[in-house]
Amino acid sequence: MYQLTKKNKDFILESVLTINGLFSAIAVGLIFIFVTRESLPAIHLKGWAFFIDKSWYPLEGQFNVLPMIAGTIFVSLGALILASPLGLFSAIFISFYAHGSLAWPFRRVVELYAGLPSVIFGFWGLMKLVPMLNEIRPPGQSLLAGILILALMIFPIITLNLMANFRPSSKKYYRVALSLGMRKSTYIWSILLPSLKQQIVGAMILALGRAMGETMAVLMVCGNIVKMPTSIFDPIRTLTANIALEMAYAMNEHRSALFFTGLILFLLIFVLISVADFWRRHESWKE
Repeated sequence: MYQLTKKNKDFILESVLTINGLFSAIAVGLIFIFVTRESLPAIHLKGWAFFIDKSWYPLEGQFNVLPMIAGTIFVSLGALILASPLGLFSAIFISFYAHGSLAWPFRRVVELYAGLPSVIFGFWGLMKLVPMLNEIRPPGQSLLAGILILALMIFPIITLNLMANFRPSSKKYYRVALSLGMRKSTYIWSILLPSLKQQIVGAMILALGRAMGETMAVLMVCGNIVKMPTSIFDPIRTLTANIALEMAYAMNEHRSALFFTGLILFLLIFVLISVADFWRRHESWKE
């Protein structure tokens, strides 16, 4: 019976991984081409008017996307600012401070939390969080509500990514640090975290991309009013929520304009990933 040699196994694995990578790249490229093609009629018709129209009034032929771009960026960055320390501290607690009998349950809870459907967060936010914010300042459905809900949704992503990076680093350095008399807190803040700054930024970028692409939760708690926010208590509409709300009945120019908002979101994610990749390369060169 024919047995595969190590060289053949490596060749097969390399081929499978190459095909998988090519398939992923082709799929993303085809999606980009499709969205761009569907956006072209609106781009040719409106051009820069997408950024200078009075507001988003499809029935009147006005399609200003700037308020929705601002809403998407503000709600995503606000959620990341809140979720990053929460995810970091949760990962540190589970990896270094939770006793053996507690670490496993905490990890399972975080994994379950990360897998909850976004509509559950949105429903809870609509029924509980929005009324509480409404008592502070109406209308309750606001930029702040979206930030809080998204922060709760993305912090487990940061936690799980950092825990995966803490484990090999801990095995390599932790016992050495303890044998030298170093305190656990000193090891974490002076050795572990500085050595993993690229991984920490990577986890934050992944969470930010998840926040920018979220639809149902922000649709349910943000108010969906197309205007430039001047306060965290103002209602907003994000790019994803706009597509979900209007695609079912959009036609002709309106439909093409919705594809253009999807193209903008695609490009925002691309720029985000490119900046993160450039930063990681720059840090690698410095080292």
